[in-house]
Amino acid sequence: MEIELLVQTYPRLFHMAEDGAFPSIQEHGLLSATALLDRYEISGQQRIAIEARRRPESVTISKEGLPDAVIRDNKPMTDSALQKCLLDGLEPEQWYRILNEKTFFWLHKKRLWRLLDAEAYRAFPQTILTIDTASLVAAHQDKILLSPINSGSTIMKPQPRGPNTFLPISEYPYTDRRKSRSVENALVELTVHYGVHDIKDHLISAHRFADGKLTELWRRPGSALNDGP
Repeated sequence: MEIELLVQTYPRLFHMAEDGAFPSIQEHGLLSATALLDRYEISGQQRIAIEARRRPESVTISKEGLPDAVIRDNKPMTDSALQKCLLDGLEPEQWYRILNEKTFFWLHKKRLWRLLDAEAYRAFPQTILTIDTASLVAAHQDKILLSPINSGSTIMKPQPRGPNTFLPISEYPYTDRRKSRSVENALVELTVHYGVHDIKDHLISAHRFADGKLTELWRRPGSALNDGP
């Protein structure tokens, strides 16, 4: 896939974060679970339980001198389902670690709103970030991998996944996938390894979603009022 096609087709990226997380994201960036565990110096069995296991609920981590941070659940996956769909001998523990080292973005609004309406999340307030694709890709191209599936879900019919699920932009077979799939389904996730420490440089807007309503938290000066989720 050419970068120009990626940016033209998906000019905005979307990320769903924990309610109340926006001030920390502004100050410290958008960090993966692994990056947060490093920052908070979490080790031993506590780290294994968070990084290499299924998290049925979100986990709060703490460190003196830092505000508490929340690592979100990964309840849409189960070990039993992963055992059936993982390729090349991967075990669930390895897949959890692969996912936890990445930050994730949806490339289509329909995917974002489907997650917001999911039974596990619809009753809880969320922070929604809208990001400029061109800006983020220009700054982090060497850390970006693309996925054709929702890699963090095994609900319904789990799709096969393995080491080659995530591909660099230049290797992603977008044109072939687009022949038989909608824009929404031809490319599902954009990931950045470890974290996006300069996320504020790529942010268009931030919203709080609660009780079915969006409330604007921040907007880039000069951006259109309807540029968001």
